[in-house]
Parts: sequence; structure tokens; C-alpha cells
Amino acid sequence: MSALVVSEEAAAAVDRVARFVVRFGLTVPAILALESMRPISFVGSQFMHVLSPSVAAVLSASEWDAMAALLEDRRGLDYLIEHIEKLNTETERR
Repeated sequence: MSALVVSEEAAAAVDRVARFVVRFGLTVPAILALESMRPISFVGSQFMHVLSPSVAAVLSASEWDAMAALLEDRRGLDYLIEHIEKLNTETERR
């Protein structure tokens, strides 16, 4: 299996979402939700493409599309969860 290639834009979007999750103390609910959606992650990523014109409040349209493209690969979900966990651990150490 080849390594997951994460674009700079997707990495920035993941970081922004992860920081939002950690900032508001939503680490556990976010990880639980992401893990429960693992079987339908591809369908969810396709739905993200449909919603992309209306989500500019959280991410730019290009970041949103990059995040959706990342989540088309199930390894992208692991990448997002690991980033949330890493930021949460760093925040707890402060």
C-alpha cells in the first residue's frame, strides 16, 4: 500500500479543523463521530463536495475541497484523527 500524500492545502485545512476541535474541547466527540463514520467516509467526502459553496465560514472553498479530497481515501480520516489527538496532547501539556 502506498503512502498517503497530503497536499499543503489539505494539511492546512486539517490543522485548522483540528485546532477548532481542540480549542472548544470537542476532541472526544469529534473522534467518536469520525470513527463512527469510517464505513461511509467516501460518501461523506462526496457530500462535502456538494456543500462546498456554502461553508466559507469555517474553511475557504479551496481548503474545504482539499479536505474532501483527502477524506476520499480512508487513510485521510486516520490523518485527521491523529492530528486532532496530537494537538489535544500538546494543549493538555501546557
